[in-house]
Amino acid sequence: MITHEKRNALDTRLHLPVRLHPKRSSMLGYLLKHKVLLLMLLPGVVFLLINNYLPMFGIIIAFKNINYVDGILGSPWVGLDNFKFLFATSDAWIITRNTVLYNFVFIILNLVIAVSIAIALNELKNKLAAKFYQSIMFFPYFLSMVVVSYLVFAFLNVEYGFINKGILAMFGLNELNWYSEPKYWPFILPLINLWKGVGYGCVIYLAAIIGIDSEYYEAALIDGASKWKQILHITIPLIRPVIIITTILAIGGIFRSDFGLFYQTTLNSGALYPTTLVIDTYVYNALINMGNLGMSAAAGLYQSIVGFFLVLGSNWIVRKVDKDQAVF
Repeated sequence: MITHEKRNALDTRLHLPVRLHPKRSSMLGYLLKHKVLLLMLLPGVVFLLINNYLPMFGIIIAFKNINYVDGILGSPWVGLDNFKFLFATSDAWIITRNTVLYNFVFIILNLVIAVSIAIALNELKNKLAAKFYQSIMFFPYFLSMVVVSYLVFAFLNVEYGFINKGILAMFGLNELNWYSEPKYWPFILPLINLWKGVGYGCVIYLAAIIGIDSEYYEAALIDGASKWKQILHITIPLIRPVIIITTILAIGGIFRSDFGLFYQTTLNSGALYPTTLVIDTYVYNALINMGNLGMSAAAGLYQSIVGFFLVLGSNWIVRKVDKDQAVF
C-alpha cells in the first residue's frame, strides 16, 4: 500500500504537483469555501485579541513590585506579596462582605423587578403606552454615574436636599446628614442600582416574552387559565433559559462592583466606609494614596479568578438540576 508520503516523493521525481494531505486539503477547501464569512469575522476576532487577550499580559504586574524606571519587565518579582498585602489588612473582611452582599442583593432585586415589569408591560393593551414606559425606564441606564451622583446629592443634601427640606420637614422630622450616616446606605445603594439598571434587564426579558408563541396562551385561555396561571405556567417557564443565563453571568461578576455607584454617589465619604467600602473602591484609594500598582493588579486578578470559578460552579449546579438549561 502506497502511503501519502511515498506518493508525494514519487510525484516529486516525476515533476508532478505535490498532493496535499487529505486533512490539510479539506481544511484549505473549507477556508476557501467560506472565505467571505471568515473575512466578516475578522474584525471581531481582531477586536477581541486587542481588547481582551493582549491586555492579559498585564497579569504579571500582580506578581511584581512595579517601578517606572525599570518598567514592567524589569521590575523585581515579589511572588504573592501583593496578594498578602491585600488580605492582611484589617479592612479585608469589610470590603469582601460588602462586595458580595451588595451584589447578591443587586442580582435578586434586578431579576425579580425586571421580570415583573417585563410581564406587566407585555400585558398592556396599549402598545404605544408600553413603549413609552419602556423608554422611560431604559433612559437611566445611559446616564453616567457622575450625573446620577448629582441627582442623588440633590435629594440627600443637608442644606437644600429634597428629602430634608421637603419630605422630612413636611412631617416635622429632624434633618439628617445622609453622607455621615452609614446605616442608611445599605438601602439607598440598592435603590439607586435598581433605578439605573432595571430598564436594561426589562428590555432583555421583554424581548424573550415577546418571542413566546401566542398559541400557548390561546390554548391556556380555552382551558380556562387565568392571567396569573398563564404567567406561572407559560411565561416564566419559557423565559427561564434567559433568566438562568443572565443570572449566571451576573454571579460571575459578584466580586466586582460598580465603581461609580460606590465611589461617586457616596462622594467617597470616609464616614460611610463601614457599609460602602468595596474591593474596587478600596483598591482605587490604595492606588491613589500609596501608588501600589502591583496590589491593585493583584485585586483585579483575584476578582477575575473568583468570578471565573463562580461561573463554572453556577453552571455546574444548573447542569445538575436541569442539563438542558445549562449555558455549557
